[in-house]
Amino acid sequence: MNPGASQSLLSRFVRRIAVGYLKMAALLFLPAGSLKFWPGWAYLTVCLYSDLRRFIYFNKRDPQVIERRLLKQEQSRQQKIIQTSWVALYYLLLLLAGGDFRFGWSRRLLGPVPWWLTVLALLLLLVACKVVFQALKANRFASSVIQVESSQTVIDTGPYRVVRHPLYAGALLNWLCSPLALGSFVLVPVSFFILPILVFRLRNEEEMLRRELPGYGEYCHRTPYRLIPFVW
Repeated sequence: MNPGASQSLLSRFVRRIAVGYLKMAALLFLPAGSLKFWPGWAYLTVCLYSDLRRFIYFNKRDPQVIERRLLKQEQSRQQKIIQTSWVALYYLLLLLAGGDFRFGWSRRLLGPVPWWLTVLALLLLLVACKVVFQALKANRFASSVIQVESSQTVIDTGPYRVVRHPLYAGALLNWLCSPLALGSFVLVPVSFFILPILVFRLRNEEEMLRRELPGYGEYCHRTPYRLIPFVW
């Protein structure tokens, strides 16, 4: 990769990170009405650490992984709907987390989230990010949009030996830990709304992979679990 291309990739990544985290901070702290929302700061720190670690690792070893993760525009109508729903639900989760800190919905209904439970959820969030990292290491074709490239092959090593979609497994763990990581009990049921969105995306992606990626059908027989070992 030439220096100019590397610089362009770095610039795009920095812009994406800057804009993304400014949005996240606004969605958390404006409803919170305070900068003393420490779970919000801890959550942003864990997410930023994970993003930077992935960039540093893959920028040095395989920049094409970053290129694929920076893609934004889905091609199919179904995936555009899924993508929009996913982002809208995430923004809602952040908004409600800030609102819970400000108005104390969890404190009134169930009591405050213990600090140790928030810390535990943050540690599980790091585990979720590690799962995503390992999946990207195993599968350099893992894009942020649904596509099949001409040189793409079926990956059945690393976490892909356990489930067919370890990226989504990591994303699911991330979603389910986020409410407690943000210090909110009332957001736990909200986080489960990601399940139908995730299942719809996963099934739609598998239809395309079976159709367009040679050997994917056989891989499905060898690795029967899509998302959670021994469950589904």
